[in-house]
Amino acid sequence: MSLEKLTSNYHDILSNLGEQPEREGLKGTPKRAAKAMQFLCRGYTQSLDEIVNGALFESDNDEMVIVRDIELYSLCEHHLLPFIGKAHVAYIPTGKVIGLSKVARIVDMFARRLQIQENLTRQIAEAVQQVTNARGVAVVVEAKHMCMMMRGVEKQNSEMMSSVMLGDFRESFNTRQEFLQLISRGK
Repeated sequence: MSLEKLTSNYHDILSNLGEQPEREGLKGTPKRAAKAMQFLCRGYTQSLDEIVNGALFESDNDEMVIVRDIELYSLCEHHLLPFIGKAHVAYIPTGKVIGLSKVARIVDMFARRLQIQENLTRQIAEAVQQVTNARGVAVVVEAKHMCMMMRGVEKQNSEMMSSVMLGDFRESFNTRQEFLQLISRGK
């Protein structure tokens, strides 16, 4: 992502909207917007190996591990508008557990790419499965989409939920129910 090219593109966007990019209030805006977009899309420059960085630890635990309420900020690939929410991630270990912060970093890496929520949910689940070789992985993402709130139907209180269940979470009704009950506690 070339900062110079993105800056030029934002300058053109402002001009095409009828603005004057050189006026006092907009001076520097094209470069600031370009830097913001680079930050918001930094997931493209990250890899799963880099994020996990070997933080897998031997463990005899074979019970469900859940990281709940992981904040996420992403951009919808259809309108380039934000969707904001949280992810709940669970897995059932098979001899190794992943460092707690790494689960949140995996969520961030995929959230910082242009996409739709359904794909984001699947990417997180598959990445956790790949890294941990777990018996099962479950991910639920809840988010509010600015493309639905600020434009189009303008529904302020709607929230989208998506889920992906792999392995034991898909095959066992009881395992899936336990996960869903645990993530809904305290709400």
